[in-house]
Amino acid sequence: MTAQVDYLAVVFTATSGASGELLGSDEKELGQLVWQLVDVKNKKLGRVNELLIKPDLSDLTEEKGEEDVVEESVEEENGSGAECVYTATSLESALNLFHLQLTNEVNSVGTGTSVCLCTDGQLHIRQVIHPQAASKNILVPDCFYSFFDLRKEFKEHFPTSDLKALNVHFMVDSLNIPVEVPAMWATLDPSAILPAEIAVCHVQIMSSIILGLLSEPYCHMFSHSERVSEKFETGTCSKMEKVCDNTVIRARGLPWQSSDQDIARFFRGLNIAKGGAALCLNAQGRRNGEALVRFVSEEHRDLALQRHKHHMGNRYIEVYKATGEDFLKIAGGTSNEVALFLSREDQIIVRMRGLPFTATHEQVLAFFSPGEDLKETCPVSGGKEGILFVRYPDGRPTGDAFVLFACEEHAQCALRKHKEILGKRYIELFKSTAAEVQQVLNRYSSAPLIPVAPAPLVSVLPTVSLLPPPGGVRDCLRLRGLPYTASIEDILTFLGEFTHDIRPHGVHMVLNQQGRPSGDCFIQMTSAERALQASQRLHKHVMSSQRGANSRYVEVFPCSAEEMGLVLMGGSLSHTHTHTHTRSRCGTGLSPPPCLSPPSYSFTPAPPVLPAEAAAALYPPIGQVLLAPRPLPPGHAYYPNTAQLYMNYTAYYPSPPGSPTTIGFFPSPSSLSSPGGLVRMPGLTYNSNGVKDLINAVQGYQYAPEDVIVHTPGPMHAHDPARTLLTQPKEWVCI
Repeated sequence: MTAQVDYLAVVFTATSGASGELLGSDEKELGQLVWQLVDVKNKKLGRVNELLIKPDLSDLTEEKGEEDVVEESVEEENGSGAECVYTATSLESALNLFHLQLTNEVNSVGTGTSVCLCTDGQLHIRQVIHPQAASKNILVPDCFYSFFDLRKEFKEHFPTSDLKALNVHFMVDSLNIPVEVPAMWATLDPSAILPAEIAVCHVQIMSSIILGLLSEPYCHMFSHSERVSEKFETGTCSKMEKVCDNTVIRARGLPWQSSDQDIARFFRGLNIAKGGAALCLNAQGRRNGEALVRFVSEEHRDLALQRHKHHMGNRYIEVYKATGEDFLKIAGGTSNEVALFLSREDQIIVRMRGLPFTATHEQVLAFFSPGEDLKETCPVSGGKEGILFVRYPDGRPTGDAFVLFACEEHAQCALRKHKEILGKRYIELFKSTAAEVQQVLNRYSSAPLIPVAPAPLVSVLPTVSLLPPPGGVRDCLRLRGLPYTASIEDILTFLGEFTHDIRPHGVHMVLNQQGRPSGDCFIQMTSAERALQASQRLHKHVMSSQRGANSRYVEVFPCSAEEMGLVLMGGSLSHTHTHTHTRSRCGTGLSPPPCLSPPSYSFTPAPPVLPAEAAAALYPPIGQVLLAPRPLPPGHAYYPNTAQLYMNYTAYYPSPPGSPTTIGFFPSPSSLSSPGGLVRMPGLTYNSNGVKDLINAVQGYQYAPEDVIVHTPGPMHAHDPARTLLTQPKEWVCI
């Protein structure tokens, strides 16, 4: 509105609760509406009207309702000082009656047609009329969507005045307008109910201020009115956009099924920025009951904070300050694909969850097509262009998709297909928002597929190949396909005469991540020849278990100590083996241990904490660390306390090494030529006996007691001490 209006309707509201600067903060019902018409051109005042809202709590009959309508048009006199008094029984009837009486009064004057409301501050329209109408799903008359704030109009001529501290008393004094102020006005309690005569007096003083501004020397023009947004506009937000910290709030306690339109309805009367309602998701991609809301100005943000613990349905909503950075983390996006998908405005978004990974655009379109017996239609807006599949960075589908619909009717029809079947899976459907689309896409496209780990230990080691060198001595056996109830005694029975060729403590059962048998076992033999003979004679023979009735044939392959160590460290051997002693590297059938992250995501290189020469001396080949632990020569350096030690063990854990009970333990020679190894023992118990327990755990290995070092305490597997020797990295033991 740029031209001077013909009439101003000075409006003042009072609730059954707090007044003044606390008006509307306690969700109390509107009880009084007072207004007076001001002829701007002729500088004349109309009559003072008062509308009282008195809800009838009794059960209304149809006849009683008709009597109420008649009563609303009756003019009365009372002690408040108003010339005309009306009564209504509900907020909806009161607003309609106000609009009707105002229109009739303007038409009766006949000198103009344009009229706009004028209030003392923002609270009467933004914090009383619109929030209460929204909570009751009442359609507000058009006249309540634009108004003049008398304080802002006054500030144009008195720019040094504080807008928040302005009141009618200050304005009257500044304009030198003689008015009579009731004595009780000075002792009013803002938290108490406002007397009816004060509201009428307030309107009369405001009308006098307007006439003062219209007169010389101010000659004020009422041309730029405040606007109340009628509808929340969806839109996108770029991560590069600057968002003021003083315009964002965080709402907490939202119902999980609430949408951005529900949030806009809760903050009705306040202007939310385009695309400014962003629902937050938890780690599982589901709504967590929080939302970040961005308003057009700090003034509207401050008014939103006054709605702290107001109700949305039966739930109260907490409202707190937030920052622009918080909002951009949730609603900001950089994907051109998402921006193109969301560029179609006035579209309803529906989220599909649980899609088959092979789902196509055609299947989604067919899913929303009407069935043979159904007359309802829910066509996807734009066909294939109205469907957005969510994918991982490597292009794999996540099972989520977003679909656009042209109108609310089509969207509601689509939501009725919730948990219907597509392929062999039922599909969950939810009404979604543009901010949720950005958030889901950001989460899947920008983060690694697995959580980022600390700097790996491998970065401080010399660069070595994880594959064993070709041509290694294949003096070990790998048994695959064991019964899950098989014990070491069952394995020894299966080996028969080859039992005497097993090295001391040379039986290694492989356990999975849950500590259960994986069906694999490694056996160290005394020579490569005996290992080859055992594999040729026992391959695919049947093994029975004493603890179970099941029996299975077992595959037996020869392998090297390096291959065995690789598997026990988390690598794997392929299922294709050939019974040859020497193979090229490409034909070893080996795969390296699991990567710390996908190839497209590499960790930031960490500076080495040890020189390459020292690390090479400290870390012998994998097979020596696992299978032949030796004491460290004196003088080796150790990691400082600040070093970050990490290695990924995700595939298998070795069981405690076992030996045939009929052979016993044969001590190793005292003179050892190979270097020692560093073995990690995670999970130490807090109530353990320290070094004594560690020595018992590594019984059978060569070590020096002074070389046992406890780095930091942690829980230990009491019944499986050797499992702690080679599992997840937490603590270290130097042997």
